[in-house]
Amino acid sequence: MKHLQLNLQGSVATLVLNRPEVRNAFNDEVIAELTQAFTELGQRDEVRCIVLAAEGVAFCAGADLNWMKRMADYTRDENVADAGALAEMLRVVYTCPKPTIAKVQGDVYAGGTGLVAACDIAVSVDTAGYCLSEVKLGLIPATISPYVILAMGARAAHRYFLTAERFSAAEALRIGFVHEVVPAAELDAKVAEIAKSLVNAGPQAVRLCKKLVQDVAEQEITPALIKATVEGIADIRVSPEGREGVQSFLQKRKPGWFGQT
Repeated sequence: MKHLQLNLQGSVATLVLNRPEVRNAFNDEVIAELTQAFTELGQRDEVRCIVLAAEGVAFCAGADLNWMKRMADYTRDENVADAGALAEMLRVVYTCPKPTIAKVQGDVYAGGTGLVAACDIAVSVDTAGYCLSEVKLGLIPATISPYVILAMGARAAHRYFLTAERFSAAEALRIGFVHEVVPAAELDAKVAEIAKSLVNAGPQAVRLCKKLVQDVAEQEITPALIKATVEGIADIRVSPEGREGVQSFLQKRKPGWFGQT
């Protein structure tokens, strides 16, 4: 794998996002690698738990800048295909038959929040910041929304989807988006403690409990819902406001609507 590292220790597999130079932002290659890695690890009998971690100061900054530049001129059909690949990656992480832990050592932005939300358990360092920044670009967090809303709840999503405010790890814990917040020096130990609990439980029971939670959750993430989110992001990306938002970001200027009353 070009952008991921895989470490196996006993029955715990750790996948590490390894693009610290771009704050572990993802592109089509990273999405494909994550999809393949979670698919394969989910099928390996010796793997009982998967930890998703990252190198550098950020866990995941969302979409890669160069990828965004390419997307800026995509047609709607191209946007549907692009968003569909991201949606499939999130679905594969969410439905992976093995329990998953997001080990959040740094900031999480935009699409990165989808990765955290798609994991079963999230442990965050206390200095991490979170932000669903899409509306600042005239976009919407459509593809990640089924997972993020399940994780933080609709009430919190109303605020943080609409305002694009940065919020702290303490706030992420308060709204239920993460399960534990610890100092950096304790992050490894806390994740290892949770992983040990997972691998000491009955593997079939863990797999069935994971499916039970998903089956009983407030809203099933169906193909129809995923299709709607894919079309939603594709539509807004090709809209005048979406194109202006992305172009202003790439050109490092304020969008045309900024400051209007």
